[in-house]
Amino acid sequence: MSKDLVVLALGGNALLRTGERGTFEEQVRNLQRVSGHIARLASRYKLVITHGNGPQVGNLYLQQEAFKEVPGMPLHACVAMTQSLIGYMVQQAVSSVDPSLKVAVLTTRVEVDAEDPAFKSPSKPIGPYYQESEVPRLLEKGWTLVNVPGKGWRRVVPSPRPKRIVELEVVKRLAGEVDIVVAVGGGGIPVVRSGKGYEGVDAVIDKDLASSLLAQELNAEKFVILTDVEGVYLDYGTPSQRLVEELCAREALELVNKGVFPRGSMGPKVEAAALYAAKTGKVAVIAHLDRMLEAVEGGSGTRVLPC
Repeated sequence: MSKDLVVLALGGNALLRTGERGTFEEQVRNLQRVSGHIARLASRYKLVITHGNGPQVGNLYLQQEAFKEVPGMPLHACVAMTQSLIGYMVQQAVSSVDPSLKVAVLTTRVEVDAEDPAFKSPSKPIGPYYQESEVPRLLEKGWTLVNVPGKGWRRVVPSPRPKRIVELEVVKRLAGEVDIVVAVGGGGIPVVRSGKGYEGVDAVIDKDLASSLLAQELNAEKFVILTDVEGVYLDYGTPSQRLVEELCAREALELVNKGVFPRGSMGPKVEAAALYAAKTGKVAVIAHLDRMLEAVEGGSGTRVLPC
């Protein structure tokens, strides 16, 4: 009997925990904490795993700034580098539990619209904070900088919406041949159409929206977003906060549009889950990373329904 396909979107806490420096060993160790769950799921489902890469790209920028004798790489190339690095970490962690599992890591490009309004209003902060004295040098690079009171200046880049998974057919083929495919890391490498095919652009695609698009295009049976809270809360952070066990996709999108959920955290996750549910007619789940097994089986987190 063929296995159902599940897309798992790993949150940042799968790789880094609060207070950690971000060493290779720390990140693999954190992945090993959940790799047993991943291995168990791989015995029941075909898995496609996506992941974030914010801290890893930030560290690459710090390395490049610290050693200026070596030419720095553009942001889209840094995304590609972190896709490979984190994919390798997943391979190492999973094989430590079950060496027989076949894990493929795919460098994945995601097409965005060159006319996306986000390119005119960069808003996604990346990399370290800079001193005032460094600003002229950075502006010469064509960067957009914002002043964060009390911290310094920081680069912001566009965050366009994902339009198409360029390597979609490759993901489909791999999913039929191996146990686990790691793809669309960090939201994918952002590219736009050009006369030469595709051109990389310095931008950051929201990882949850890109993962949702992937799950939709794969017609995955389940789409599970794993994070560091139990699910979607209303009035989060207040004495009256309450976990929402079920949300209709239509209602979820209305709440997102009203700004009920923060843009930089839960908002994109709720939108991503709702878009998947509305497009496929299937259920998406937002749940805690440590409840991965229960989330896939529908016993934990917030279920976003196709209604």
